[in-house]
Amino acid sequence: MKKKVLFYLLLSFLIFLAGKAFSQEKLKIQRLTNAIQFDGIPDEAAWQIIDTLSMTMHTPVFQGEAKQRSIIRITYDDQFLWIGAKLLVNDPSHIKASSKKRDELSANSDFFGVILDTYNDNENAMSFFTTPTGLRLDALVSDDASSRMPLNPDWNTFWDVKTSRDQNGWYCEMRIPFSSLRFQTVNGISEMGLISWRWSAHDTENVTFPSIDPKYGMWATWKPSVAKKVLFENIKPSKPVYFSPYVLGGFSNDNSLNTEETAYITEEKFTKEIGGDLKYSISSNLTLDLTVNTDFAQVEADDQQVNLTRFSLFFPEKRMFFQERASIFNFNFGGPNNLFYSRRIGLDEDGNPVRILAGTRLYGRVGKWEMGLLNMQTAKNDAVPSENFGVLRMRRQVINQNSYLGGMLTTRIGTDGNYNTAYGFDGIIRMFGDDYLEFKWAQSFENNVESQIVSLSPARIRLGWERRSQKGLGYDFSFSHSGEDFNPGVGFESRVNYRSIRAQIQWGWLPGEKSKFISYNANMHLYHYFDAITGLTESSSFGPGWQFQTKHFLMGTIQLKRMVENIEEEFSFSDDADVPIGNYEFYGFEGMLVTPMTKKVYAEMMLEGGQFFDGNRFSYTVTPFLNLSSSFLVSGTYQFDAVNFSERNQDFINHIARIKFEYMHSTKLSASSYVQYNTLNAGFVGNFRLRYNPREGNDFYIVFNEIRNLNPDLEIPLLPKLANRTLLLKYTHTFSL
Repeated sequence: MKKKVLFYLLLSFLIFLAGKAFSQEKLKIQRLTNAIQFDGIPDEAAWQIIDTLSMTMHTPVFQGEAKQRSIIRITYDDQFLWIGAKLLVNDPSHIKASSKKRDELSANSDFFGVILDTYNDNENAMSFFTTPTGLRLDALVSDDASSRMPLNPDWNTFWDVKTSRDQNGWYCEMRIPFSSLRFQTVNGISEMGLISWRWSAHDTENVTFPSIDPKYGMWATWKPSVAKKVLFENIKPSKPVYFSPYVLGGFSNDNSLNTEETAYITEEKFTKEIGGDLKYSISSNLTLDLTVNTDFAQVEADDQQVNLTRFSLFFPEKRMFFQERASIFNFNFGGPNNLFYSRRIGLDEDGNPVRILAGTRLYGRVGKWEMGLLNMQTAKNDAVPSENFGVLRMRRQVINQNSYLGGMLTTRIGTDGNYNTAYGFDGIIRMFGDDYLEFKWAQSFENNVESQIVSLSPARIRLGWERRSQKGLGYDFSFSHSGEDFNPGVGFESRVNYRSIRAQIQWGWLPGEKSKFISYNANMHLYHYFDAITGLTESSSFGPGWQFQTKHFLMGTIQLKRMVENIEEEFSFSDDADVPIGNYEFYGFEGMLVTPMTKKVYAEMMLEGGQFFDGNRFSYTVTPFLNLSSSFLVSGTYQFDAVNFSERNQDFINHIARIKFEYMHSTKLSASSYVQYNTLNAGFVGNFRLRYNPREGNDFYIVFNEIRNLNPDLEIPLLPKLANRTLLLKYTHTFSL
């Protein structure tokens, strides 16, 4: 007993010391004393008396001497946060500007911007970036930029930027209303985290404020936990009410199976809709969103995918209403698995739209508490009854500035009497240095399933320990449990009824100035899944790997794998190939290569092959990008999958091809055309979208979608050649009340 007490006392003391070590000196931001002309040229006298930020080279050589000079200033007045930048160059021909598209982020264009941890929570942030063409990129950062894709560029808010250029470089002024930021004020002081960085594509050079160690990997310069703490005095944003009504009209032609499944019937439908959203800033740190008759017509079609596993595919959320501070509602169990998955709302199991009659979201931060509340009501359609969806999320900062405890409650209630509810508790504790301890517990309950509170059958558990560093020793260990009755009705689970052990250990090098590499590492992984009831192995993967990034932005990985699969129920890839019941052990590899993204033409390539169950597999994907100019971009994807089971005389071959054309007349007017073809179902998907965005909140869309079956003989009854065709026009206008 005494040993346990001593252990916990020592652990608490280490955490206390760690919290002290994370503190830093804070920078007081100077208030603007005179007016600024918002023209993209920060040369007024008012700018000159503002202190400049001390920029440090991040890559290619950490804390090396920058080739280009950057003069960055930040200030504010009663309404706006102002950022002025003089981004000087030695040769004006080296300025690169490859796009005018809203929210475009690519390494082959010069970039400048800021990242603001407005709640000072060291996990989440708002980012604002631009290029010499004056495009606007705003994105939310979540999970301290430690996940595979921590950015959400689908989020948009109200702000402005103007740029200019001459023979000495390019320049910009950003004007961000405080009403677009979410922050807290204590005794007249608002504390935030600030990162500013400049990317020069020609020199592959990134300079930052503050100095940021590249050991945190490719997302290091986005990490809120390494931001400089800055102070603002007496900022009192207005509390505008944004009302955004929309009108929509269009025509659709849809062919679907009749109830007897003997033939396809054609339904022609004219659409006339009105609806709208309302956004009200209750305070600088609390926001209320309301929606009525929500429509998502401007969303592009999902990418076609081939599923070579026995588990569910995951598609990301693209709808605007769910974007702002979406990280508040995150309760992640690793990978795509989550207690809340917003695509459960307004879409049926096949991805078809279900009308959202009305909904509300309340989110923000009160003291050390982060909170989110969501409630939405959907209409009845042929597949599902009218349903109500509810989510409550609470998190609180504890122990130190990088540690949290929280909980979530979700409900899904149908008018047919069906219900599903789930709750969970979670925490993440920064123990010391870059080491984090994570735990999650959840249970779900629904009708027709016996409630067992003191049971692991309806429960979900995750425990993990991670060192977030790409330099020296890094690791990630986790244990998970998913019970046979765990079914989050508003969540996503790729597989059910399992326990797993996952481990990855690596040693990374940052070789320095004389090397051609920025970084490389050797790693070893182990993933082992076994049945939660019987304890028998379901699947396992083990093997070494290597990954690298050069100073010319060439990146790649290679991974060798020994895999074990225990198949208890036969599954198929197509009518011509299946995997029978049995135990399988096989070996394979996968690799990825990205050519230098600073070039006008570059490509991402993936290769996977080797043994596959009782056969062989070979798959590759190539995604080329061609920047013809800042106004025209062509990109595409070709994916080839070949599976052969020679002993059973079965094979499966599939091709997926996509091509996308984007024309950007200006930062306000753009058009895109997107075409996909999948040989598995001989399906053709086409999407055309024109967007006119004269100012933030005002949008006019023309959207055309078409889905065709190019081989009607694949099924009986014969498939219609035209599955669906839709033409929609939509206009949204935002009023500030």
